[in-house]
Amino acid sequence: MVCWLRGFLFLSQSQAKAEKSIINQSQSPHYSCSTAEQIFANSEKRSENSKQMADRAVSEEASMAGHAPKLTSIPASDNTVWADASPLLEAACRGLRDGELIHGDNFNLFAAMSALEIMDPKMDSGIVCRYYSIDEAIENGAAPIPISLDSTIDVQCTIDIMDHLLACEAAWHKGHSLAQTVFSCIYLLRLDRTTSHALLHSYCRVIRATCKAVVSVVSDARTHEEEDLFTMTYGLPLNGDGDEKCLSMLTAVEETISRQLRACKATSSKRRVSEDLEPLQSNTNLEDGLCKALLCRLRFRKHFFHVLTCMKRPQGRGLELARKHIASCILELESILKSAEFLRFCSDDIEDKTTASGREPIGFDATLNSRLSAPTPPRAIKILSWKKAVEYFVKLLHDLDAMCSYSLNPHLESLLCFVVQFQKSQPDLVARAHLQLLLVQDGKLYGRDPIFAVITKAAALPEATKNHDIQKNEYIVQLGQLVVNLLKILCTNAAWQRRKLGKILQDWRVIYVQLELAFRNEFGDVSSSSNEENICMKIFQHILIWVEEQTYWIACRFLILGFELDLYSASEYCMVYWCLYAVLIKLAEKTHLKMAFSYDTAKRKGKKKRDSPKDLARESRIPPAVLFLQCYICLAEGLTMMLAALRNEIMVLQSPSPFNTEQEKFVQHFELLQRACIPDHASYPSFKESTTQARFSTLVMYNYFKDAQRIAKEVKSSFAADPDRLAELRRLEQVAEHNSVALNLICRLGALDPSLKVSFEFSHHPFFATAVVRRS
Repeated sequence: MVCWLRGFLFLSQSQAKAEKSIINQSQSPHYSCSTAEQIFANSEKRSENSKQMADRAVSEEASMAGHAPKLTSIPASDNTVWADASPLLEAACRGLRDGELIHGDNFNLFAAMSALEIMDPKMDSGIVCRYYSIDEAIENGAAPIPISLDSTIDVQCTIDIMDHLLACEAAWHKGHSLAQTVFSCIYLLRLDRTTSHALLHSYCRVIRATCKAVVSVVSDARTHEEEDLFTMTYGLPLNGDGDEKCLSMLTAVEETISRQLRACKATSSKRRVSEDLEPLQSNTNLEDGLCKALLCRLRFRKHFFHVLTCMKRPQGRGLELARKHIASCILELESILKSAEFLRFCSDDIEDKTTASGREPIGFDATLNSRLSAPTPPRAIKILSWKKAVEYFVKLLHDLDAMCSYSLNPHLESLLCFVVQFQKSQPDLVARAHLQLLLVQDGKLYGRDPIFAVITKAAALPEATKNHDIQKNEYIVQLGQLVVNLLKILCTNAAWQRRKLGKILQDWRVIYVQLELAFRNEFGDVSSSSNEENICMKIFQHILIWVEEQTYWIACRFLILGFELDLYSASEYCMVYWCLYAVLIKLAEKTHLKMAFSYDTAKRKGKKKRDSPKDLARESRIPPAVLFLQCYICLAEGLTMMLAALRNEIMVLQSPSPFNTEQEKFVQHFELLQRACIPDHASYPSFKESTTQARFSTLVMYNYFKDAQRIAKEVKSSFAADPDRLAELRRLEQVAEHNSVALNLICRLGALDPSLKVSFEFSHHPFFATAVVRRS
């Protein structure tokens, strides 16, 4: 197949000068070329070869047809004129070398990121469309009403439209633009045309209302910063009169089809009663299957819209009802999957098809909005298959159900654990947006608990302090805003979350210094103060300890996310675990200090004159939460020393790079921590000093992994009512056991057996590695 290209220059009468150029295509339907604000030029040799091929193709087509080839171009309008820009393009090609770019004076980074490489299948979605307007598409029969004069075909095609819209909606949720997915449906773009088709009209209305609800949730949560295209509507008809009645219209259609299904199943005597009810379509053999296929699709839409509506109710009041609708949605999706066998049009594999029948849907054109729908040129996209779309919605519903089942615990520590656990399932944007709106409403936790009350509870202060006037202090107000920002950040995706956590560490460090200065200015030196009954001083003391604890928790989360994102290579594990160990030590210290303060406050409140032996024993006992962190500490220290010894003695896990030294890698990974002075005095020289002398002989004498294993077993009974902590302790115990065995094996054979190979896997825990010893 021979294809030739020719350029045109767009002229505006108002400006009377060239504004932009486009590449137009020949008659071949298989090639599409796109508009670009900037022209990427190839080398002079390549451009001349392309020009020769184009000229040859023109002459061949002209000789075969007996006349000059006719170009397909966009017609001129009252304000535009088209002029041949081929000489300009040819001159540009002659003057440019590989990698050079023609651009205007206003060319910037946004323009560079938005530029297209013509004919690149991943970037160039094409600008030459089958239709240049919605009206033209309708006039050419692209979206007929009715879809077919044959009622059976009409119903089957309607089901195909429903299935393809589901696939488009899932693709939109995954980050593609609304214009190129859901609103590629011509029926949605001209919804008023479908009023005579009650089934299609009601379904399209609820689709539009659902899209509007999802856009509202994601925009309010501001999680759309991860996917800029998600909330862009580009002037599409997202708002429509009467959409508030979409559910009543859908319910009316559902009831009609339910009656038609009952009539189909009724006995002959009952059928005589139902003679006035017209069947869904003319083929009685297909009536039952088509009615069921339609009903499960309509009911899924109804329940899913109810889920979105219930979850937006303030203070989590609709969560219980939302769970019931979620369960109904999942049941309807199962019915939708089962209907595929009945609807399948052919025996071919439908894994990559966007409909259950395997047919191409009627009434869709993804190129209709290409030229006008975005601030950047359209990207080539691939709509999810119908099966993958159903799988996406099943996962989304399970994520929403996990959120609705949460007890809305006002304790910040429990909430943070829930969010971290929730993120392990890798929820998509829509689920995370709902989570953020649930957590933070009107500047309050769940829309009901003031942030200062949440802070006082987290800092283990008495209940009475939550209404203290100290909450008006400017630094306390700033601390409250930091807590809100932290909750919002934890609802973003892992990559975005890690980047933001690294940046807010400095803010938490600064607020600690500001609070400490305010405290000293108000009460003097903490160590010399004797006014222990001063409630303001108690609040400051508790909050200062809690801020430090929370700062180290953020640093710990920052380091752990690096494992989830595969940011560390095996040769860097040693420095990462060393830094994690240092952070965990400080976190355990601050957690223990906070609990000690809390116990001391409760003890003074009891006004005991002297301590009983039982109280003294309780004071000396380490709290389970601290022991849990101690288990982490032993594993981090053990892995640090094992990795250091492997590098020092057996010379493994060393990967000298021509690009970065080990110190440069250290700075790259921990620069944000060092800016916030977390942990204290942690630097590359201190890391080298603590690991250079590591040897297996000393590791055998003090086995950190055995300590971790012992602590994990001892502390299990304290978390009998917490299944998540118990599961984590079992994982830690497995890591400790396997690493202890590997350490003993390496100590016995490592130096003697050069064929021994050591690698590290995350088979038992997401961020604590397990050593695997093999013979090569």
